[in-house]
Amino acid sequence: MSEEPLASGEAQARDLDRSQARLAYSIISALLEHTRVVSDLVALMAQVLDEETTKALTNTPQWHAYLDSRRAMERTRAEVEEFTDVMTRLGADEPS
Repeated sequence: MSEEPLASGEAQARDLDRSQARLAYSIISALLEHTRVVSDLVALMAQVLDEETTKALTNTPQWHAYLDSRRAMERTRAEVEEFTDVMTRLGADEPS
């Protein structure tokens, strides 16, 4: 009798220690929420700046680092969604 190979996400789900996976999920969730709040704050602050100040701000290395970081987070979105799916399956597999 041959067994079908596990899908990548299923194999990873079995390799995770549940308590460590829950901790990782909690940390990731908190970081994502913080990132959302900071992004909202940056957007609000940008609305109140005059054009000259905005232009000066957007020409700084810090602004470019911020934009690079946002792009990296967007690329990471698929990985976070995959991790969320794995965590959901782990939770569904737990006995009631």
